[in-house]
Amino acid sequence: MTLLIETPRDIPPVDEVMRDEKLEDALQTHGHAMVLRAVRNTLADVREALLMKSDATTTSAHYCCMNDLVRKVIVQLELWSKPLIQYVINATGAILHSNLGRAPLAASAAEAAYNAGRRYTTLEYNLEEGARGERTAAVEVLLKRLTAVESALAVNNNAAAVLLILATLARGREVVVSRGELVEIGGSFRIPEIMEESGATLREVGTTNKTHPDDYLRAIGDKTAAILKVNRSNFRMEGFTEEVALDTLATIAHQNGLPLIYDLGSGCLSRTLHDRIFEEPFVPDATASGADIICFSGDKLLGGPQSGIIVGRRCYIEAMRRHPLLRAFRCDKMTLAALETTLFLYLNPSRAHKEIPLLAMALADEDVLEKRVSSFINALNEADVPASMYSESSIIGCGSAPGCKLATPVVAIDPTLAPNPSTPDELLRELRTGEPLVIARAGNDRALFDLRTVFPEEEDALLQRLLRILA
Repeated sequence: MTLLIETPRDIPPVDEVMRDEKLEDALQTHGHAMVLRAVRNTLADVREALLMKSDATTTSAHYCCMNDLVRKVIVQLELWSKPLIQYVINATGAILHSNLGRAPLAASAAEAAYNAGRRYTTLEYNLEEGARGERTAAVEVLLKRLTAVESALAVNNNAAAVLLILATLARGREVVVSRGELVEIGGSFRIPEIMEESGATLREVGTTNKTHPDDYLRAIGDKTAAILKVNRSNFRMEGFTEEVALDTLATIAHQNGLPLIYDLGSGCLSRTLHDRIFEEPFVPDATASGADIICFSGDKLLGGPQSGIIVGRRCYIEAMRRHPLLRAFRCDKMTLAALETTLFLYLNPSRAHKEIPLLAMALADEDVLEKRVSSFINALNEADVPASMYSESSIIGCGSAPGCKLATPVVAIDPTLAPNPSTPDELLRELRTGEPLVIARAGNDRALFDLRTVFPEEEDALLQRLLRILA
């Protein structure tokens, strides 16, 4: 006979629950301490529920037995064991989604990171000399080939790159920068605040909308260490505006014996992608325009892992290599392995366009997308789920090419007319639970699914998830 737990006095002691044979597998999987914590939490929850009973009419709602307790313990353990960082299907149409991990890696880059993480590597070992090697040597070689520069360095993100550059070249001195380029990046971090942490003093010139060559010339003095240009990659300025061209700025800097630093931001290494989203600078063009030091992100338009890349003149980068901050900002072995593999793909542009997800998605043929969407819609309609094709726009995302809209056909579902009806918001909320997790968006009273950012091999899983909910 199963004893019902009707009052706090009926709650079994912790050790009795721990001895229940149905928890043997849980103890093997999760360990004694974690199971003990789950048991204590469960008993505390049951005790609180029983104490909250206000009258006899609600008593039956709080009945439970030992089997119920054990089930609650197991559910609690499963919840605690589920990773908070989980795989999702991105159907939003934002190729670089800040909240979903930015650029997905090429399969070969992910494999390189995996192998580097689980085995020993030649991270800092020179095979030819049998001695200690340079940590970022492999990445440097590829960056020099791809950008035609003297030297290169990789750190853990572009903000770190900016900080390292300024701390090395301008600590205690002034850096001249246009007011119109003092931008705020993600997470409320502002470029001026990051720069001030370097110990450099910002000398702002010009106005928000207009900066002229004379503004820079008047600001240069004995305390000036460098001129800085920041690419406004996360917003556009239109109308009554003017800025100094990069080559003109390089001439001003060099005539005054100063280095020109260019915080390029997103870091496009594909000429084809640059031609499509012309707002973003092409890195080799920037190096050819006379900038002495250029820095950009590895996980934006490059399509690699999170990293900050610095390219430019050897004398400046060698000074950075000796700076104590480099140790704090250096990349780990998995990041460098993934970055090296990603850069290697760029040596063959046609291969890069196929294998690097960012490039494959951004350069996807609209006719091919339309066929994928049509096939997906037909499968939904066959199950009486009302779906149609809408003309929408995908975006690059992560503050890259904010004015670039990629014309995209999307799957538009009216869930209110489905066999199992719901509102668009309810459907999207349900898709954010269960497996696979799906992140999409709503618009025009429909749930919208942009297949540009859905990998082809994910389409069936997305379709089956929608059918389970709606059909």
